[in-house]
Amino acid sequence: MSQDENLATIIEHMMIDQDEESDAEIEKIENASLNDRETNEENLGSSPIQEGKFVEEELKIKKKKRALMGLRCRVEDAILGNYLIGKPTKKLAPDEKSNPVEELKETTLWGVPLLPSKGDEGTNIVLLKFLRAKNYNISDAFHLLQKTLKWRKEFKADEILDEELGNDLEKVVYLDSKDKEGHPLYYNVNGAFKDKVLYRKIFKTEENFKRYLRWRVQYIEKGIKELNFKNGGTDSIVQITDLKNTPRTSEKKAWMALQENYPELVHRNIIINVPFWFYVSHLLSSRLKVRSHRSHSKFIFARPSRATETLLKFVAPENLPVEYGGLKREKDPEFSPEDKVTELTIRGNASASILIPTSEVGVSVVWDMTVVGWNVGFKEEFIPDDEGSYRILLQSDKDRKGGGSLRNSFYINEAGKIMITIDNGTLKKKRVLYRYRTKPTAPSYIVRKELGI
Repeated sequence: MSQDENLATIIEHMMIDQDEESDAEIEKIENASLNDRETNEENLGSSPIQEGKFVEEELKIKKKKRALMGLRCRVEDAILGNYLIGKPTKKLAPDEKSNPVEELKETTLWGVPLLPSKGDEGTNIVLLKFLRAKNYNISDAFHLLQKTLKWRKEFKADEILDEELGNDLEKVVYLDSKDKEGHPLYYNVNGAFKDKVLYRKIFKTEENFKRYLRWRVQYIEKGIKELNFKNGGTDSIVQITDLKNTPRTSEKKAWMALQENYPELVHRNIIINVPFWFYVSHLLSSRLKVRSHRSHSKFIFARPSRATETLLKFVAPENLPVEYGGLKREKDPEFSPEDKVTELTIRGNASASILIPTSEVGVSVVWDMTVVGWNVGFKEEFIPDDEGSYRILLQSDKDRKGGGSLRNSFYINEAGKIMITIDNGTLKKKRVLYRYRTKPTAPSYIVRKELGI
């Protein structure tokens, strides 16, 4: 069968299940636009301007459907024609031709089969990422797919999860929790490079830098394992990059390597502690790149003073590490992400109090608290219900400038309440995030007595 005949057969086969696969995926993505049209026509009627807008949106949807169908055909033909990753390096005998093709039929990317005729719903989702990255240009998207597959083969990306790369970089690149929408959080924290020994170890030789790059890729691949390439599933990650103490040249090299080989896999790039040189050199080029590719990923930049505030827009405080102003501690024995956080807003030049009731005796109360931006005074005290008992001052700071969350606990031997008073002497509103719980316990002096200490 010639290549043209092969392509015609593929198109005929795909037209049969077009409504079941490509339409469903595109309509899922563009559903909001169509719903808006129905709502407006019902409630407001249509005007020439509105009608023109809706027609334009529908044309875009049709264009995307055609692009997806075209790329599906191109990929199927490339697999059956044995040129998905390029032309064969040698001419195969007739009896050998089936083996490479059979292998290509099993090709997957990010765990998703690439052969469209297999009927996996994840295939459309993956192919759409390449189309979006290239503004729905079928040829450009196909070549980007080829380039990605070649890179993965040369880099041995599919084997990287089984590699032992040491543990000296575990504070530099890691996965931790998810954002408010369920996207895995992929951290790239360069603050660890203030350790000059570690910096020299990683960036002194090309071999060490390659290991660093493989470490980063390994954690992206771990994040991909948490994704769900199904209709309605979470199919992208959120990347949080801390540029504090970032080495310029080496970091840029790593950044570009990852950007080029994981198109549209990053839902959002949150870049914090941005130094001036990076803001100038990278912000404009990133924006231009996003516009030219019509990328759906959003680049969000935050200088050091806005880092916590920015992160909390997307990450719940119980899932944000304490070093970034959240309440999440590694291997926390007291709280879990299921222990939800309460928020209190304090106006400028005002005070507010958090009251924790402690009517149960013989337990300990544990609480976490953080203030976004800090620069406030606070006081923690126990107030007994019995007017004849004394108040107990637990902790205070007249002007706390910053730092992570505060954690404290108190053993309750009489009914009362914990009161935390926050004084906001600034002109800006302050957000206070806190949670608390009780747990059965015994006071330390009883424990020491029983242990004979």
